Amino acid sequence: MIVAVKDVICMKGKRITCGSRILEHYVSPYDATVIQRLEAADAIIIGKTNMDEFAMGSSNENSAFGVVRNPVDESRVPGGSSGGSAAAVAAGCATTTLGSETGGSIRQPAALCGVIGLKPTYGRVSRYGLVAFASSFDQIGPFGQSVYDVASVLQVIAGHDPCDSTSADLPVSDYPSLLTGDVKGLRVGLPKEYFTKALDREIAGSIMKLVDRLKQAGAVVKEVSLPHAEYTIATYYILTTAEASSNLARYDGARYGRRAQDAGDLMDMYVKSRSEGFGEEVKRRIMLGTYVLSAGYYDAYYRKGQKVRRLIKEDFDNAFRAVDCLITPTTPSTAFRIGEKVDDPLQMYLSDVYTVSANLAGIPGISIPCGKDKKGLPIGLQILGRQFDEEMILRVADFLERE
Repeated sequence: MIVAVKDVICMKGKRITCGSRILEHYVSPYDATVIQRLEAADAIIIGKTNMDEFAMGSSNENSAFGVVRNPVDESRVPGGSSGGSAAAVAAGCATTTLGSETGGSIRQPAALCGVIGLKPTYGRVSRYGLVAFASSFDQIGPFGQSVYDVASVLQVIAGHDPCDSTSADLPVSDYPSLLTGDVKGLRVGLPKEYFTKALDREIAGSIMKLVDRLKQAGAVVKEVSLPHAEYTIATYYILTTAEASSNLARYDGARYGRRAQDAGDLMDMYVKSRSEGFGEEVKRRIMLGTYVLSAGYYDAYYRKGQKVRRLIKEDFDNAFRAVDCLITPTTPSTAFRIGEKVDDPLQMYLSDVYTVSANLAGIPGISIPCGKDKKGLPIGLQILGRQFDEEMILRVADFLERE
């Protein structure tokens, strides 16, 4: 197993920059749990992959160390924030890679690069050694060239970890052995809110071709509803920026990371260290998060966001009473050109419109390739499942990969 690791996961004695100048020379004193488990399984770790700074981005244009290019078309983005990990698999540099996801940062770049990307259930994989962006959302997951690849990596890295209080103490299945290709009798849901006229026709057409294959194989396909889907982007960017504001407060120049050399006093050191060390997107999200947590706005934004998050989770709970899994697009478009959306944060944020809901609800999701558009760019299909039902989405993904 040849593995590359996103530079947000700690490896003892190696730099962990998180794509940021503020941690440019920081060396990790310990291994993340996922690294310990990979090494115990005799995986060969060949290096770190580039990423959007502190995992904040949808295009991998926000790294302090340069833009990542899509191997399919180098004028286009690979997606983000785990764009380096997706590109490494697509380019054949590694059999599998590890990424992290807060709102689509595994599935979205997997779709844009034409590879497999799996986000496990929140709590399925230990976050010990994963540098935090938004702690109640973040999850580590694998990329691979096949469903078998990601199933094999998941089996190694999943499981309870006493070093992570959010890690679930549940048994881990033999995921590769469950890839039987059998979907007969499976109930598949298509959320009507995800298949509107706004969805690119080529993407919709490619997905429906594979849905027809599921029907032919004996699966039952029905329409379902996720009534609060329209609120997912707003809810996500309120809650994650609030958590980022808190988590990134530790980078103050006093304890570790970059320290401004010409500071006059303590406050000046804080301001200059953070101003020099953080990029524009990270600063934007820290300011947004600080605002929604501030006195007078906490109830109007953060508290309300938490209530809407619960409603979104209940939408999925209701849907999964009627079906076993959901199939949706992974992205609203194929890979866009480098620089095309970098000056329009709202359009950039909407790149994750179909993925953030799984992070809000804490459910597993996988993106698999399902054809190409007329420009030759990969199209991604997303499969979502119940909490801790990775077996189901891997089984469906395996069937569709065979097709």
